[in-house]
Amino acid sequence: MEAFHQEKLTEMMIEQQKKKRKSGEIDEAKRVYDSSLDHKGRIPLRESTGAWKASLFIVAIEFGERLSYFGIASNLITYMTRLLHQDLKTAAKNVNYWGGVTTIMPLIGGFLADAYTGRFFMIMLSSIIYFMGLNLLTLSEFLPSLKQCEVYTCRQQNKVHEVAFFVAMYLLSLGTGGHKPCLQSFGADQFDDDHLEERKQKMSFFSWWNFVLGCGALLGVTLIVYVQDYVSWGVADLTLSITMGIAIIIFFIGKPLYRYRMPQGSPLTPVLRVLVAAIAKRKLPYPSNPDLLYEVPHHQSTESRGRLLRHTRNLRFLDKAAIIEVDDNPSAEGMKNPWRLATVTRVEETKLLLNMSPIWLTSLIFGLCIAQTSTFFTKQSSTMNRKIGHKFEIPPASMTSVTAIGMIISVTIYEKILVSVLRRRTGNERGISILQRIGIGMIFIVLSMATAGSVERKRLRSVEKEIIQGGRVGTLSMSVFWLVPQYIIIGIGDGFSIVGLQEYFYEQVPDSMRSLGIAFYLSIIGVGSFISSFLITIVDHVTEKISGTSWFGKDLNKSRLDKFYWLMTAMSVLNLLAYVLIAKRYTYKNVQRSVIVVDGDEDKGST
Repeated sequence: MEAFHQEKLTEMMIEQQKKKRKSGEIDEAKRVYDSSLDHKGRIPLRESTGAWKASLFIVAIEFGERLSYFGIASNLITYMTRLLHQDLKTAAKNVNYWGGVTTIMPLIGGFLADAYTGRFFMIMLSSIIYFMGLNLLTLSEFLPSLKQCEVYTCRQQNKVHEVAFFVAMYLLSLGTGGHKPCLQSFGADQFDDDHLEERKQKMSFFSWWNFVLGCGALLGVTLIVYVQDYVSWGVADLTLSITMGIAIIIFFIGKPLYRYRMPQGSPLTPVLRVLVAAIAKRKLPYPSNPDLLYEVPHHQSTESRGRLLRHTRNLRFLDKAAIIEVDDNPSAEGMKNPWRLATVTRVEETKLLLNMSPIWLTSLIFGLCIAQTSTFFTKQSSTMNRKIGHKFEIPPASMTSVTAIGMIISVTIYEKILVSVLRRRTGNERGISILQRIGIGMIFIVLSMATAGSVERKRLRSVEKEIIQGGRVGTLSMSVFWLVPQYIIIGIGDGFSIVGLQEYFYEQVPDSMRSLGIAFYLSIIGVGSFISSFLITIVDHVTEKISGTSWFGKDLNKSRLDKFYWLMTAMSVLNLLAYVLIAKRYTYKNVQRSVIVVDGDEDKGST
């Protein structure tokens, strides 16, 4: 009898909901999107804010930050082995630990920005912290009390310098924690999802964002690294400090042009409410029609400024959180207990987060492989012939520029040629789906690790012939340009996977969690760095125990890095197979768009 009454009640509720949706449809279509609000809650004219004219100021500070990051990170292992006198294994672990912390901290910064501070404030605060880190790094190279000892006359590091150095480096990590998750999502916020042209511009935004990132990285690993190796580490740090200071000023000047999203409290609370409500109603039968599930039209909702989502059939257990019970009063919208009754949109947002977990897990091997470019790839180049002509010698870390070049080429060809062709062939406004783009990048990562293993094997043969048997001292005769294929292949892969992962974690999270979404992407790189350190420790222990000789010796010439690369190749292949199986079953976010207004014309559709 109770089930019969509940069915009748839900049928009555769905009729009321249809009327509410119909009456609110025009208001929803004509509303000014909440991202158009300025930082004081005012609504300026759409034409005067947002889109590319605002994003250019945001891109400027990204360029400055990436120039600094890559200028420091790409040559960090050289600094630790040459100036801090650490052995290869210790230096690689320290670089991976710093990289891991730097790319996991955004989880905290992204959460705080979405929940409490807003993105603009978090960007400004973290940029100042980042700037302080660069200044301390500069002072540690110039102040006599903080300077390191002379490289060639001292074998023990000045402990005061070491402390100052690591404090500065982790200030950079702290600054990145608020900077990275908010800056890219803040840039994407300047494009309105409900405006057809701006939505297409946003799809290109992620690609061109990474184009600028690649340009910053290219200058960082060439110009800055050259200054570090052949002029002075202090001059390089001073240059980065000045550049970052100018970038912060440019970002602040663009303040009147930005569109702002107001923080809405903890984005994790609604997820917890859905889980609690679903468990509490676990014994209730599913309704005969999903339209009977509870939803509130956007113009009447007080709990979210985000978009409404359509119901999907996966993870049906969570749908029980949206079942209307007999005790619910249909007319008392504000009286419903959110811990007992959730909207369809809230349920679907929870499903999105749970569905993203397997994608995140299968992307970690990608982060593991990326970690090798700033550690072992750099050490490989330091042992090889880097001369061009008789006088100029390429700094080891500058070989990372080939990765940046590969990424720039990949993004440019994709945006200028492939997208238009693929749109015509597939009918997809992106050209190919987000997960397909990520998968293509993973294929290139497999090829890069296999290539790295082959090249390292050839390098070790040269070591055997020239150094062990021939008694050669210094670098090998083997040209560093043998490393170009592994660098450029991984760069092309970045143009697919990194751009795809950024877009995926921005688009597929709930609208209220987009800073946190970018942090999820960054955490892949961070956790991948930690896995790299852990894998080095395990491989070192196991290989030494089994064969008596570790794959990681005191230096690269006494190591078996080729076997380590082949191990990662095998891991990447197995991971790619798992990713493909998961991606085929993935259900994308399904947003309700009853009307899209574009220059006065109305176009019905959804994504």
